[in-house]
Amino acid sequence: MFKTLIKTLVIIIALSITTETTAQLGFSHELGVIVGPVAFQSDYGERYDFDTNKGNVGIGIGLVHYINFAYRADCDCYSGDTYWNDHFKLRSQLSYHVTTLNHLSELSERNSLGGLQLRSMEGKAKVFEAGMQVEWFPWSIRDFQGGQPKTAPYIGLGAHYVNFRPEAMSSLGPLNNSVTTFPTFIDRIDVSQGSAIAISGDIGMRYKVSPLSDLLISSRWHYYVGEDYVDGLSPNNVNNRANDWIWWFNVGYIFYL
Repeated sequence: MFKTLIKTLVIIIALSITTETTAQLGFSHELGVIVGPVAFQSDYGERYDFDTNKGNVGIGIGLVHYINFAYRADCDCYSGDTYWNDHFKLRSQLSYHVTTLNHLSELSERNSLGGLQLRSMEGKAKVFEAGMQVEWFPWSIRDFQGGQPKTAPYIGLGAHYVNFRPEAMSSLGPLNNSVTTFPTFIDRIDVSQGSAIAISGDIGMRYKVSPLSDLLISSRWHYYVGEDYVDGLSPNNVNNRANDWIWWFNVGYIFYL
């Protein structure tokens, strides 16, 4: 998946720096990289459990590309002063995140067969995402690009295509039997590769470092629609009321082409 990420980035860069294409489209481009911790809310552990939430945290990296409507690359000038041009950007993103998952809860610490089964089990969620979102900047993009103010908050909403390949194992032996596996997970483990759609929400802020670069701080939420096997588990349990989802805090660097 990482090779796919790099290949796609090369394609984006090649398209973005093609003078003829950019001139025809009449807007400008931005490229950047983001990285940060991913809190995976899965079927490992217990709902709303602090140990689960702080322990099942992985890492994510992403490549981002923006279409900036406020500035025209073909004439090296600002575009028409409309609300859309001055307050919206389109962002495409490729990302990959990996999280090691454990049953961190009071139940897993019990001196019982169930506790031993939960403690002995470990999973891994490996997820590739590609998609787009629209970002709304309440303050003027033109003013921010000119250096005043230095900060630019935004809100984003979008959708991603998701490809996932989870892992699940136990130190007690092969899973899916009554000796190694907690009862609610028997025949509810699927580690085959799959795909889904994620709805993404994003609240963030940019800080102007130079005329051609920004720092980015972002808090993202991805909900996997119609899919509960992104982590490889979908237990037969009344508490399993939601599909898998993640919260991703990241920082990034954006460069204006």
